[in-house]
Amino acid sequence: MDYKQIESKWQKIWADTGLYKFDRSRVDKKYYCLEMFSYPSGAKLHAGHWYNYGPADTFARFKRMQGYEVFQPMGFDAFGLPAENYAIKTGIHPEESTLKNIATMERQLKRIGAMYDWDYEIKTCMPDYYKWTQWMFLQLYKKGLAYRKEAPVNWCPSCNTVLANEQAQGGVCERCGSQVTHKNLNQWFFKITAYADELLDCIDKLDWPEKTKLMQKNWIGRSYGGEVEFQVKDSDVKFKVFTTRADTIFGVTYVVLAPESPLVDLVVKDEQRAAVEEYKEKSAKATEIDRMSSTREKTGVPTGSYAINPVNGEEVPILVADYVIASYGTGAVMGVAAHDERDFVFAQKLGLPVKRVIKSKDGSNDALPFCEYGVLCNSGEFDGMTSEEGKLAILKKLEKEGKGGLKTNYRLRDWLVSRQRYWGAPIPIIHCDHCGDVPVPEKDLPVRLPLGVNFTPDGESPLKKCDEFINTVCPVCGRPAKRDADTLDTFVCSSWYYLRYADPKNEKAPFDSEWINKMLPVDKYIGGAEHACMHLLYSRFFTKALRDMGYLNFDEPFLSLVHQGTILGPDGNKMSKSKGNVVSPDDSIAKYGADIFRVYLMFGFNYVEGGPWNDNGLESISRFFDRVERIVKKCYEVNFDDAPLSKAEKELNRVRNNTIKCVTNDLGVFSFNTAVARLMEFVNAMYNYEVNVAKKNAIYKDCAKDLVLLLAPFAPHFCEELWEMLGQKYSVFNQSYPTFDPAAMVLDEVELAVQINSKMRAKVTVSSSASKDEIEKAALEAVKDQLSGAPKKIIVVPNRLVNIIA
Repeated sequence: MDYKQIESKWQKIWADTGLYKFDRSRVDKKYYCLEMFSYPSGAKLHAGHWYNYGPADTFARFKRMQGYEVFQPMGFDAFGLPAENYAIKTGIHPEESTLKNIATMERQLKRIGAMYDWDYEIKTCMPDYYKWTQWMFLQLYKKGLAYRKEAPVNWCPSCNTVLANEQAQGGVCERCGSQVTHKNLNQWFFKITAYADELLDCIDKLDWPEKTKLMQKNWIGRSYGGEVEFQVKDSDVKFKVFTTRADTIFGVTYVVLAPESPLVDLVVKDEQRAAVEEYKEKSAKATEIDRMSSTREKTGVPTGSYAINPVNGEEVPILVADYVIASYGTGAVMGVAAHDERDFVFAQKLGLPVKRVIKSKDGSNDALPFCEYGVLCNSGEFDGMTSEEGKLAILKKLEKEGKGGLKTNYRLRDWLVSRQRYWGAPIPIIHCDHCGDVPVPEKDLPVRLPLGVNFTPDGESPLKKCDEFINTVCPVCGRPAKRDADTLDTFVCSSWYYLRYADPKNEKAPFDSEWINKMLPVDKYIGGAEHACMHLLYSRFFTKALRDMGYLNFDEPFLSLVHQGTILGPDGNKMSKSKGNVVSPDDSIAKYGADIFRVYLMFGFNYVEGGPWNDNGLESISRFFDRVERIVKKCYEVNFDDAPLSKAEKELNRVRNNTIKCVTNDLGVFSFNTAVARLMEFVNAMYNYEVNVAKKNAIYKDCAKDLVLLLAPFAPHFCEELWEMLGQKYSVFNQSYPTFDPAAMVLDEVELAVQINSKMRAKVTVSSSASKDEIEKAALEAVKDQLSGAPKKIIVVPNRLVNIIA
């Protein structure tokens, strides 16, 4: 079969007949199947794209054949840093390179044979999309969920520019290799922390991978504890620390401030100032991830000041250490060296005191640090209490004295959404000297991204250099004003795209709420696990915020989530040009066709795990296709009769129904490799029947039809051709997916192994409905010449064997 020819043939027929157009009148039967959209940073789809989109399309086609009105859109996450960096390097404008890449990827996506309805395509870099991204920003701003404050950013002093976290990995600039520092700039944030509890409490209701749910739980990081206020000695300065172990507070021997905390400048003594400033400069070069690493060596310097422990009045030194992060908790922690592993190591290194205030409940463990719960000691009136009792009693007393109380803390921080970059959606805010921050009126959206901008890095947001853009008038007072020069994080664009897909041509709103509430939530979402704590979390936040504004009536965007694994190179390593192990889909498709490539991706790997590429797998699938084609050709070369089913035909029918059952179950859980293996077994059974039975029963043609229907979601072009060869009505995808007959899976007779003392001696065939006595009688008859007396015991394993203990 000429696979290239049939792919072109059927793609044209599908397009001409509008086979995959979403029927809005059947919205009550909708099934929203969504793959994470692509970022068009490269000119071609790679094997990883195919591994996401091909199997996902198989699942979508399966749901269509089960009677659902499948909505499967496609689009492009088209703003972002790679296109801007490419423009800086080559001089090609990001819009030009992005749209060119999109056009190429559209052609390639169509070649996959996926049933995307391109009428619903979106491109996030187009004004008709980012107009509504800006609208989303304004709604959050009106509700107090978007705000501006000073925050640290990564800064390269050599390039004189702000760097994204991705550009500052390891604390060095990816462009020039210089050490990255931090500087404070006014930044925009979304108040995702306002939804921390709901984001955490609702996640277990979702059909998501447990690992992904755990990652989000840990990222949100809710912890119950207390807040305790310390007074700086000989000063009016006070500060709070958060702790989950208030039972250890009598053991505090020092407190630590984050280097970037404003408290440092308030408490540092003159004689320590030089050392502290040097330490601050050094810590500014490290990323937060590096600073928080449990394996990193802990360092710190004293400020010369002391804090007063509120429970016992003891004076403890205040130090600065970079393992404390200003934006987490209060930016200050209490050091309890005797009962915390990190604090113990830090105290040992700096020669700080260690004071035991918790002992084991049975007195069996005196080793320090003792980090478990136990019984309080050296804790005044709280001695003898358990840790559980003590921390609650201590916090209640502190609350009564106005020095602390119960507190819930979160690891999650508000989402920083402003970027000092060019290729993104402009932030729709005007800064007026008289009126302050003024939102752009909705009637003036979109705030268009100007094209003629010099985005060569010079330390400022590129849009600041575009006078036509930056200079405007205040919509409130009419005086001269400035537009915000920053652009939105591209994750803002992708946090609501699943909503726009369903209503992409709406010019009056981002979507029609009545319609969107029928179309969503997404029933099945497919994409990479690397998005667990960003895109997936941000989308949940957007959905909940829009719900609370009255635009949506559902709580979660994605009801069910599947992560695909990673395709590795033939050498078992991650594909990269430098290793020379990149697999080009184009080369394989040119030789084998898209369907064989698709089916290999599903047969050769466990979908959620991936694995190393093997070219021999393509050849194996090619041979499988040849065998299937020969079965179909046999159906119009041979005459069939409708005689009653023989034993061989009943066995073939049993395999057929068992295959239908197993493939249906496998597809439902994305177990594509086992589903294809079942189909191969079915083909083997049909060949076995063909070899052993000269006269063909009509059951053979029925099996061939079911084989094509079962295989159709995997190999759409190939199976459309086979369906036509069988003389069936167009299209195979307008047919119902086969269902199995449980009765056909029950054999009239079963063959049992007969053992004597667990050793195989004979085989016996009995009725599938035979009683235990009848089975024992038949087994004894089969081996009577091998027995020398009455058996001691007979063990019957139904449908498998009989073991006679002699």
